[in-house]
Order: sequence, then C-alpha cells, then structure tokens
Amino acid sequence: MTHFIETFTSVFDQSAIKPHRLVVAFSGGVDSRVLLELAAQYTKTHEIDCLAIHVHHGLSENADHWAEQCQAWCDALSIPLAIERVTLDVNNGESIEKLARDARYQAFEKHIRQGDVLVTGQHIDDQVETFLLALKRGSGPKGLSSMAKVMPFSDAHIVRPMLSVTRTEIEASAHDLGLTWVEDESNQDVRFDRNFIRHQVTPVLTERWPSFRESVSRSAQLCAEQELLLDELLASHLQQALGDDQSLSIEVLSEQSALLRARLLRMWLGYCQQAMPSQKQLQLIWDEVACAQADANPKLVLKGVEVRRFNHKLYLVQESKDVSLWQGDITIGEPLALPDGLGEVSLTAGSSECKPNSYSQAFNLPNNNATLRVTFNPEGLSAHPVGRGHSRKLKKLFQEYQVPSWLRRRTPILMDGERVIAVLGLFVDKNYEGQDCEALWSK
Repeated sequence: MTHFIETFTSVFDQSAIKPHRLVVAFSGGVDSRVLLELAAQYTKTHEIDCLAIHVHHGLSENADHWAEQCQAWCDALSIPLAIERVTLDVNNGESIEKLARDARYQAFEKHIRQGDVLVTGQHIDDQVETFLLALKRGSGPKGLSSMAKVMPFSDAHIVRPMLSVTRTEIEASAHDLGLTWVEDESNQDVRFDRNFIRHQVTPVLTERWPSFRESVSRSAQLCAEQELLLDELLASHLQQALGDDQSLSIEVLSEQSALLRARLLRMWLGYCQQAMPSQKQLQLIWDEVACAQADANPKLVLKGVEVRRFNHKLYLVQESKDVSLWQGDITIGEPLALPDGLGEVSLTAGSSECKPNSYSQAFNLPNNNATLRVTFNPEGLSAHPVGRGHSRKLKKLFQEYQVPSWLRRRTPILMDGERVIAVLGLFVDKNYEGQDCEALWSK
C-alpha cells in the first residue's frame, strides 16, 4: 500500500494541484475500492474533506445491492456517499458504454465545486483499451492521447492517480488489504468492445510483448504532447479568429490552408467545450455552413448544438425548443417566467437598477388598465422604434438591429393588445416613449 499511496500523492505533487476536497468516483469495483482507501488516507494526512459518489445505472439486477455495499464501505471510513440514480435512453442509437459514461460524468458534475478534485480509478490496462478503441475508430493524435492523468473538469479537475499501475497490481493490493468489492457481471460480456479488448486482445499482445502496456502509454503521452504543442503554436491564430462572443471569423478561416482551417475549427469546438466532430462533420461545417450562399440560413446539428452562420462568423448555438407560439399576460409587480430557460420579464413603475445579464426599457402606458402580454412571434407585427423615421415590419427591424436568425423568435416582444410596446433588449415603439414604467428582462 505504501507504493500505491506514494504513486497517488506524486500525481498531485507533480501537477502542483492542491485540492480543497477529494471527490471519489466510487463504483464499488476493485479499482475504486483501492482508490477509496487511498483517498481516505490522503485526505486524513492533508486534513481535507472527502466525498464519494456512486452512480446507480439500474442496468443490473444487482445494482441496489452494489449501492448498499458502497454505503457500508464508505460508512466504515467515515466518508459521506452520494448515490446518484440515472436512467439511460438505450434506444437513442448510442452504445450503452457511452451512455453510461456520459451519465456518470453528468452525475459527478452535480457535486463538483471550485477547488475540488475528482479522482477516478482508471489504470494502465484501461489506458491500453482506450487507445485501441481510438485506433479502431481511426482517431488522430487527440483521440490516441487517450486519458490524461490531470485534466480540467467543470470548475475543478479530474485526476487519474493510478494510470501507471496495472489491474493485476491493484487486485494484489486489494487482497493484501483484505478488501472486498463488487463484480459487475457485464464486465465479462465480450459483446462490448472494451471487454472484447480486455479479455481477448490485450492478453495476446502482452504475452507476445510484455512491455506492450508501457509502450502504448508512452505513445498516448507523445500524442498528448503533440496536441498540446500544436495548440500552443496555433493559439495566436485562434485568438485572431475568435470573437468576444465566442464566434469564429469565416474571413480569417478562409485565409488559411485546409489543414490549418480544420485544426482551428477543432480548437474552437474544444474551446467551447464541445465534443470533437468527425472529419466528415468538420468538412460539412466549412462547405455547408461557412460557404453557403449569402442569402441562406445554414445550420449543422452536432450533439446538442447547432453550428450557425451570421455576419460572416460561425456560432455554436444550443439546441432549443420552438417558443414562437407561447405568450403570457404580465402586470406591474408580478414577474413573468419565460419558457425554455429564457429568464423572466418584470414590470416596475418608474425605473430601477439594471442587473447583470439583463436588459431594460423605459416606456409610457396609455392607461393604467392596459392588459399587457409577452410573445415571441414577430409574424405580421410592425413597430416604429424611437429615433427612427418610420414604421417597419419586425422581420426587417430584426435584420437592421443585427439580431441573429436563431434569436428572432426567442426575443421577448411586449405587447399592448395588438400593438408593439417594445422588443426587449432592442427598442421601444415611438408611441410608448416615456419613463412611466420599466420592463426588465433578466436572463
């Protein structure tokens, strides 16, 4: 165990990370059982808090028993345990392995706060499996760099302190400590790619070449270093193309070679914390979004986001619901909650201080008995903005005010009957110019 705690501690010393709290990804398997013991010893020595998280996937009939076992082991070490129950959509086309992994990290993220370190139990055999899976997919250096010992996660870090240790060494240590653990029966199912590699590929390779694991780990590290070097060398190019609103200049991209352009697109997506696209998707971003006809409104749907174009720039836009048919009545002093995470609108007599991430418009009401409502549908509506010479359709005004197409039906319109009072964040209609009332849109 002494060797293991030294290995565990050295990762933090080498990376200069000083965790405020350790959060242990605790499945109850042998890897995480040893990890929990290491975390308990480390946090006691360094006088910091420790939390364990067990994700209950509900995929096995033994899942409830595993959760109970994890609770008992944590209680024995006086470590609080959070049990997160998740439901997987097994019909969405993704592999169960990926669904379960994504669900786990989403569950972990709920408990992570700034200064935390999430420790996970992956070891060198896991690294080999990850490398070979990336090779099978035809991944480039980024995919082949596999798992890093230390990487950012939410407002904290993930640390994998056992990446240099083999599965056999972990099991031997667990036996020496007299630990028990759970055995997930699915780990023997070679229909899953990772299990196939674990049971039928890696043993053959390591029998032929005993140092194969270390060679793969070294190759993964070299790929990671090449990726870091490229990012460092191209950082100034990305900054030149990057807008304050995280958009990407198509003009700057068009001046680059195809290889450099593709790299900058990948760096942009990584900067925006998005999953890396395939080569085909990357080409589609350029051909069908960036280079679409001038009068087109192109978009490419990636996982959870859309790549859109506006004013010769590329934007990443979260997928959203259609709220154009929604409307709600609003009165002074009673905030109106908007749909689909768009915040709320409130009306106050006079004026008030505008808060961060909010927009305010002052206006006059024709009478105190007016029934006001908020809508998102500009269809057929016209307005005469204060300071403008004449009335125009909202469709044209959105264009003049440089509102991106995907926001034109997600911007609140304050109505007095069938007349537009204001488009929040943009203008007040001339007929309602004044200071009697204020509309505040808080996002």
